[in-house]
Amino acid sequence: MIKLILITLLSLFLNACSFSNYMPSIPTLSLITPYKADINQGSVLSRLSINQLKIGMSKKQVQEIIGAPSVIDPFHNNQWDYINHSTMGSGEVIRYRLTLKFEGLKLVNINTDGISSLPKLTDKQKMLQNARIAEEKAKILEEERIAKEEAKTKELEEKARILEEKRIAEEKAKHIAQEKIKAKELEEKNKP
Repeated sequence: MIKLILITLLSLFLNACSFSNYMPSIPTLSLITPYKADINQGSVLSRLSINQLKIGMSKKQVQEIIGAPSVIDPFHNNQWDYINHSTMGSGEVIRYRLTLKFEGLKLVNINTDGISSLPKLTDKQKMLQNARIAEEKAKILEEERIAKEEAKTKELEEKARILEEKRIAEEKAKHIAQEKIKAKELEEKNKP
């Protein structure tokens, strides 16, 4: 009898394992989706910050704008690599590599070939970038204007210095001429 009960229970358990094939599927609601977090690996950059980089910047200025590099190759310490592999919650995969090369402490090359997968600038970022560019142009124009004024002032000062030297030389020549005339007059008076 115990064998019969054991066989019955075993058959029930085995059938229970395969029972799911005969169950109707439960409909899923497409409106409810689980939250999937963005997974960022490496340096997270934006086009706006990359566009602020300029040849001639110092390493410190570069770090202030886009942060520390992902990789500093010990064999090429003049090259900084910013590498990213991000999987967004939507399933979008973003991969990019930005390579910066330095000579001494100055930035000499910006390789942006690998940043095509970065999201495009938003309208707000475009406005910020345009404002920054306009501000930089205004600053350059102001510096040029100041440089021109300083050059003009320097030129006028040089002309004034030359005129003053010329006036002093003329006065000296006039004074020497008067001294010679006086000396001749004294000589003529002292002649017997």
